[in-house]
Order: sequence, then C-alpha cells, then structure tokens
Amino acid sequence: MSDRDGKFAGDDPFEIVRGWMEEAEASEPNDPNAIALATVDGEGLPNVRMVLLKDIEEDAFVFYTNYEGVKASELDTSGKAAFVLHWKSLRRQVRVRGTVTREDGPQADDYYNSRSLKSRLGAWASDQSKPLASRASLMAKVAKVTADKGVNPERPPFWGGFRITPIEIEFWADGAFRLHDRFRWTRSDVTQNWAVERLNP
Repeated sequence: MSDRDGKFAGDDPFEIVRGWMEEAEASEPNDPNAIALATVDGEGLPNVRMVLLKDIEEDAFVFYTNYEGVKASELDTSGKAAFVLHWKSLRRQVRVRGTVTREDGPQADDYYNSRSLKSRLGAWASDQSKPLASRASLMAKVAKVTADKGVNPERPPFWGGFRITPIEIEFWADGAFRLHDRFRWTRSDVTQNWAVERLNP
C-alpha cells in the first residue's frame, strides 16, 4: 500500500505495535501498556476495564489476572475479547479483536515470580470481583497469607495469563481537521495472511 509509510510502515503488525509501545514508554506518564479490555457476559452485555498488557508475542498479546474473577469467567465462556491501547501523548491508538486462550504454564510462573513479593501475596489474598466486607479484612487476609506462604510463594492455581490472538488490528493516528489516519489489518483466521486497508477517519 503506497501511502502506508512512516509510523504505519511494515509487514508485521506486532512489530508496529512494539515500535509504538517503545515510543509511548518515553512519553506516557503512567502505564503505557494499559489496555481497555472488553468482554461480554452470557447475555451479551459488554464489560470493559483497564488491565496491563505484559507481553507482545510473535502472534499474540498476553495479560495476567485472577481466573476466578468476572473477566476470566467471561473470557472462558466466550473465548473472544477486544482491547484498545490509547496513548494520549502520541495521539495514537491500537484496537485489537480476537480469540482467547489461557496461559497457565511456565510462562505464567515466570511472570508471577518476576512480580514484587507484595503483589504475589496479594494475588493469593484477593477473591477478585467478590464482595469485600472492609479493607481491614483484606489486609488481615494478606497478613495471614504472608505468614502461611512466606517469602517465596508459588503461583496460585487460580491466577495466570490470557493470550489474545487477533484476527483484526487497527492502527489509528490523529490527523489535522479530524482527518485521522486509520489502517486495519484483518485475517479470516490465525493461519491466514494479513490483509491491510486504509479506512476513512
């Protein structure tokens, strides 16, 4: 595509996302890897929340969470998700839609072990998305978990990753007079090659 140059150039959309992420890491004041993750419940009612994208793989995106929370239940049930990365400082965004699988093997162990001790203990203590009597009761549970698990807790069996393998990725950059630049990469399934088209603003 002749006019897909500059920040949109390349034959691999994951490389483009990595490049934009590197730029955002230098300009965004907080969490350049924050994504707004969208799921749907069993009735088709949407849900969206901010989570942190932890890995951009060769062909997928990975984040981590509690498997007993609402988002995990919705992801497991539908097997699909969407998210958007938005960088206000760069005036750019990336939209992704795709299928979802769990990442609960050695890669999840490695990421869990890379987290701070308090975050690892917190993963054990939190019954994510369930009602909580008070913050004091949560802190009491953290103290109990700390006494039980010590300074090297293993990854909880109810905590791990999700891998989103996209069938659609859209790159958006702000343009003068609201004439934004948009390029959408699509493939019918993960075994197919990408097709790229420019979209109207």
